Amino acid sequence: MTKHDYKQNAYYLMYLIRCVLNNRTPAKEKLGKMDLSGVFAVAKAHSLTAIAAYALESAGIYDKDFEEEKNKAIRKTIILDAERENVFAEFEKAGIWYMPLKGIIIKDLYPQIGMRQMGDNDILIDNTRQKDIKEIMLSNGFRVESYNISKHDVYYKDPVSNFQMHVSLFDKNEKDPRYCYFKEIEKRIISDSNSNYGRAFTDEDFYLYIKAHEYKHYSTGGTGIRSIVDTYMILTHFMNKLNMQYIETECEKLGIAEYEKQSRELAMHLLGGVKLTAGECEMFDYIIFSGTYGTFENVINNKVNKSGDFYFAKLKYIKSRLFVAIRKSDPKYKAYSTRYKWFYANRVRLPLLFFYRLGLALTSRQSRAKAEIKALRKI
Repeated sequence: MTKHDYKQNAYYLMYLIRCVLNNRTPAKEKLGKMDLSGVFAVAKAHSLTAIAAYALESAGIYDKDFEEEKNKAIRKTIILDAERENVFAEFEKAGIWYMPLKGIIIKDLYPQIGMRQMGDNDILIDNTRQKDIKEIMLSNGFRVESYNISKHDVYYKDPVSNFQMHVSLFDKNEKDPRYCYFKEIEKRIISDSNSNYGRAFTDEDFYLYIKAHEYKHYSTGGTGIRSIVDTYMILTHFMNKLNMQYIETECEKLGIAEYEKQSRELAMHLLGGVKLTAGECEMFDYIIFSGTYGTFENVINNKVNKSGDFYFAKLKYIKSRLFVAIRKSDPKYKAYSTRYKWFYANRVRLPLLFFYRLGLALTSRQSRAKAEIKALRKI
C-alpha cells in the first residue's frame, strides 16, 4: 500500500468512526469507494478494528476480518474486567489504595463493549505496598514480567491479562515538568464512592493526565488515531462540565498547552465533520503514520530534531545509545542496574558492559540496530 493509499484509508476509517459515534449509518456510495482490506490494515495499526466493525455492521456489512477483531476485543475486555475485579477485591482486603488509569476509564465512555480496544490494565498503586501487591498478583496466577525496574511493574496471566501497576505516573526525571507535576498526585486524588480503597482523579485532572501521557508519546515516537477518538469521547462525555480555564492554566505548567489545544480542535473537527485547516492536516498526517504506540523512526527523528544542530544531535544520540548510566542521579540508572545486575554489582565490570551491549546489537538485536542506522541516515 502506498503512502497515499494508506492516508486515504485513514480518512475512510475516520468517516466510519464518525458515523458510529454520531448514530449515523455510513452512506452506500461512500462504502462503495472503500477498499475494506486497506481500511482494515490502517484500523489494525491503530487498534481501531472493533469500532470500525460496529460501523460496518450498522450498514449491514459483516466483514470476516473486522468481525474477528471485534469479537477478540469484546472477549479481552470481559477477561480484563473480571481479572481486575478479582485483583481489586484482594486490594480491598489488604487495605491497599489503587486507582484505575487510562483505558480502564475511557472504554466505558464508548457506546458499545469492546469498541475501545484494550492493550492492558494500567493501575496506580500505593508504592509503599509494592511487595504486598506482588504477592497478591502471584497468588492470583499472574507471573512477573518486570518488577521494580521502571515506573510500573508488569504482570501477565494467560490468555490476555496484562497488568501494569504504576508506582508513579511518569518516569522519574526532575527536569520533566510532567513528572514534577504528577509526582505527588496522591495528594489530589479523591476517594471512589463505590469502594473503601479505590481512588479516582477529578474530571479535570483525569483529562490533564490523559493529554500529558498522550503528549509523551506524540513528542517521541508518535501517537495514533485512537488518541484522537479518546479525546473526542472524553470531551463529548463531559460536554461543558470541564473547567477549561483550570485545564488551560495547568497545561501551561505541564508544557503541553499548545499540543492540548491543537489535538482537542483536531479531534472535534475530525469527528464533528468540520473541514481541517492546513495545520490540522499536517498534525493528522503525523498521527496517521505513527500507529497506536508510535514508530521507532519518529523516536529518532524527534530526539535529533529537538537539538537543532543535526550533526551534533546525531552524535549525541549515538553516544546515548552506546553508553550506559553510571551515576545514581541519572534517571536511567535504576533500569540499567536492574537489567544488567552482574555488571553493576561491581563497578570494575562496568567498562565490559559497553562491549556486551555492542555484541547484542550485532547479534540478537541486529534488526533494531539496522533500523536505527537507517533512520539516522534519513535525517
